Amino acid sequence: MDLKLIQRKVIIKRAFIPGLRAISKTKNKYFSFILVYNSTFYPIFALRKVEKAYQMLRQKYLLVISIMLLMAGTIYAQKYTISGYVQDLRSGERIISASVYDLKTKQGTITNEYGFFSLTLPSDTVELSISFVGYAAFSSTFYLDSDISMNIELDPTIQLAEVTITDKKSDDLVKSTQMSMIDMPIHQIKALPVMFGEADVLKTLQLMPGVQSGSEGTSGIYVRGGGPDQNLILLDGVPVYNASHLFGFFSVFNTDAISSVKLIKGGFPARYGGRLSSVIDIRMKEGNMKEFHGEGSIGNVAAKFTFEGPIIKDKTSFIVSGRRTYIDVLAAPIVAAVSNSYGDGEKLRAGYYFYDTNVKLNHKFSEKDRVYASFYTGLDKAYVRTSENYVWDDTTNYDKSIFDLHWGNIKSALRWNHIFTNKLFANVTGVYSNYSFITAEQFVYERGENIVSDISFNYNSGIENIGGTIDFDYRPIPAHSIKFGGNYLYHTFEPGVFTFSVNEEGQTMTQNIGNNDIYANEFYAYAEDNWNINGIFKVNLGIHYSGFAVQDRYYDSFQPRVSMRAIINERMSIKAAYSEMNQYIHLLTNSTIGLPTDLWLPSTDSVLPEYSRQAALGIAYNIDDNWDVSLEGYYKTMDNLIEYKEGASFFQLSTGWESKIEMGRGYSYGAELLVRKNYGKLSGWIGYTLSWSWRQFDNIDFGEPFPYKYDRRHDISIVALYKLNENVDFGLTWVYGTGNAVTLAVARYASGFPYEYYDYYDDYYSSFADEVEFYNGRNSYRMPAYHRIDLSANLHKEKKWGTRTWSFGLYNAYSRQNPFYLYFGYQNNTRVLKQVSLFPIIPSVRY
Repeated sequence: MDLKLIQRKVIIKRAFIPGLRAISKTKNKYFSFILVYNSTFYPIFALRKVEKAYQMLRQKYLLVISIMLLMAGTIYAQKYTISGYVQDLRSGERIISASVYDLKTKQGTITNEYGFFSLTLPSDTVELSISFVGYAAFSSTFYLDSDISMNIELDPTIQLAEVTITDKKSDDLVKSTQMSMIDMPIHQIKALPVMFGEADVLKTLQLMPGVQSGSEGTSGIYVRGGGPDQNLILLDGVPVYNASHLFGFFSVFNTDAISSVKLIKGGFPARYGGRLSSVIDIRMKEGNMKEFHGEGSIGNVAAKFTFEGPIIKDKTSFIVSGRRTYIDVLAAPIVAAVSNSYGDGEKLRAGYYFYDTNVKLNHKFSEKDRVYASFYTGLDKAYVRTSENYVWDDTTNYDKSIFDLHWGNIKSALRWNHIFTNKLFANVTGVYSNYSFITAEQFVYERGENIVSDISFNYNSGIENIGGTIDFDYRPIPAHSIKFGGNYLYHTFEPGVFTFSVNEEGQTMTQNIGNNDIYANEFYAYAEDNWNINGIFKVNLGIHYSGFAVQDRYYDSFQPRVSMRAIINERMSIKAAYSEMNQYIHLLTNSTIGLPTDLWLPSTDSVLPEYSRQAALGIAYNIDDNWDVSLEGYYKTMDNLIEYKEGASFFQLSTGWESKIEMGRGYSYGAELLVRKNYGKLSGWIGYTLSWSWRQFDNIDFGEPFPYKYDRRHDISIVALYKLNENVDFGLTWVYGTGNAVTLAVARYASGFPYEYYDYYDDYYSSFADEVEFYNGRNSYRMPAYHRIDLSANLHKEKKWGTRTWSFGLYNAYSRQNPFYLYFGYQNNTRVLKQVSLFPIIPSVRY
């Protein structure tokens, strides 16, 4: 170092802190030195440190240069975002859960519930592949050097047997953190054989492992030991409270108006809440943006139609769908024949029908803003009318009776989608729903033109909701997919009110008996992150907080949710999940066949919310690109379940519903196996469930645990769809289930002294004694096992105007007499257990 270049005169800055680093200026250079002082404060400067300081200075220069080079490298590796929508080429319908994947970096994402995706990648060559089962894959290679917005249209014209599998789709089951979830393709739901030929969403879900049906032919579902009220059934995001037509034999969902069906049995994402056992998320079609289309069918018991198309091409669309049974029309000749047999003065009219209507509008304001409006209404109605006229005292008299039973749903939603940035998507929804059940009976006596007596009974119950939801979908980088939002609902519960009215010769009296309306506020907020930690581990972490305010009481709950996945190899992964769920709404049921006398009731100051905890562990495996296998085990506890007390029922009017119930707990555990072939000429699945489900109430069955009515040890389903050629395909389902648990007496003994009875008809004396029946425990007897096979054949033909299909089916093809319920009767003077069965073999035809 040339010391001559150093200015000898050094200006030392005054320092007050020992060891303070000071700066001295030299010619075109800076160096540092240490200023030290003693008690008399005089500086000691060591010039020999100058060279060392200069070396330190050079090191700092090198550090600065390195940082600048690193920044340049970072700029070179700048990341950009590809975002947009994936939609159907022919209809413009947004595609849910389509895979968006970069083959080069092996990073990808899926479209959300509205077809939106966002994928952030380093600036480099991108090999983008976008695909969905049943569509031709989209592929594009380009250099990514800026943010790109792109809307991808997939072509649905290919045949399922010809789908080319890309690296992404065959391993979705293996790579996803979500477990206990099933996506059900609509084309499979429509192709399966079903009772009366009516395709049914809920009946198809009953064929999946972990999902059990209720009584013979009904559409109620029981998931992993839960009850029918513990399923969160959503139609375009709006809760559905009674999802059945025809006393449970059909569901309210018209498959022609549906675009997707998703079932979640466990490992619930934080965005779902309010029920304990399952989520059934059903999305309606949006309406064809390109051209007008229609479809319709006529079957054994119902007819339906769907019509959709653009109002403004590629901007505004609509879809309208309707369905109605004509059981009342078909039964009219039989009813008329019965009426005519009564005599000239008597008449009878009776019937039953249901209908449902779906309407949806879809308008695109811009690439960032879209609005949807959807509406559903459905009604079941049964009626009986009788009249009798006669002449008495030279005056014509009339006796009339009227009986009406009807129940139905109204659902509506107004939804706004907005893209704030290419990484942040938002959905805001306003919802309204109403479920009502009304029964009415009236007796009228008329003398001439005067009403002498008019007596009526009416019963009303139901639930009404109004509220809103806001959801955000944020995808900052491929490793994180973040969702957060909240929901609010204002409930009006009508637990059931009887109105008795009498009008006697102008004098009227009215009396109301029952429960007052209950009002409640319910809300929740959530946040979840689907975090790809590395190529092996991926986790979905979430928290769901909910609150419920009713009758000056406030309940709240923090519910943690976590799902994890660990990759074993490219075809296998292990998954685990834990979730806690809270439910503020109860279903008090008095029937096994889904009668609408079931009451939807809120938690109150004396009835606590239901709460569940569920843990699951499973393995997912791809046999090849077309076969998936999943095996899962689970354990679930449920607290604060309600049941009617012993001897209590819906028909007891003297007391309120809260005094009729018992509160208890339940638990269930089991294993589920699903082997599934997704497409090809032969597709379908085999499902097996091994499970136990228990209930325990302090004042029922002496406080001992007892089997739940729908506890079934074994459930098996085999489903096969075979496409012979373009014009012919076949369907087969076979199901087997352990019999339901029921309560039956196991012994009888006499109580009191016998007494004699004289039979005048047969002229002999009989001896009888009062009897007491002994029960071994609640639900301690098993019905015979349930099993049946269903078959279908579909014949298609292309016409100038479209496609014509004839569908033929056999429900319960070998006419198995499955038990509906059991009772004790007599045969040859011997007391025996008898069985009632509902459905033998039932053929169906649909055009």
